[in-house]
Amino acid sequence: MTIRVLLADDQTLVRASFAMLVSSAGDMEVVAEAGTGREAVGLARSARADLIVMDIRMPDLDGIEATRLIAADEDLAGVKVLVLTTYDTDEHIVEALRAGASGFLVKDIRPAELLDAIRTVAAGESLLSPGPTSRLIARFLRAPSTATTTAVDGPSGLSERERQVLTLVGRGLNNSEIADALELSPLTAKTHVSRIMGKLGARDRAQLVIVAYESGLVTPGTV
Repeated sequence: MTIRVLLADDQTLVRASFAMLVSSAGDMEVVAEAGTGREAVGLARSARADLIVMDIRMPDLDGIEATRLIAADEDLAGVKVLVLTTYDTDEHIVEALRAGASGFLVKDIRPAELLDAIRTVAAGESLLSPGPTSRLIARFLRAPSTATTTAVDGPSGLSERERQVLTLVGRGLNNSEIADALELSPLTAKTHVSRIMGKLGARDRAQLVIVAYESGLVTPGTV
């Protein structure tokens, strides 16, 4: 299946470079390009992309607000968003994850890593670069937000096994690693993760990481 990619960045050269790279892959295609956040939202609806590579800093509407609008649109429920960050300076990455982004990309990412990231997140298998993502969340997470748990009973509604699984997700483990750590089959681990997402109303694993930190299951220094 071909992955339909929308590129959103106000720098034409960055978009062109990413477009050339994505188009060179046999399993994905660039269906649209946007120079502002508002354009990205509109094109997400018209181009029917599977995944959006979204810059945070854009005119008109920044990537965080654009991501929030996309995540809130029921017609775009299956669209994944990868935000672009400069990593060491962007403290807005947690806001983007809370808004509904599935992970982040560093702007100086190597070409092969970008393509692997798109495939990984489009497949919904795991959070992109879980170790660095978790460390970034640990660094910048401030006052707890109820954005990911308002519609549910939160972590208190989970079974003990689900709490264990959520803790490992928060530490950046993928399904296979969780299975090994808890002596489960990979399918059972995947089922636990899916059930936790359903109970917490989480859009994807990125939001599970946020919940793990905000609930105290994972604390800075444990990753």
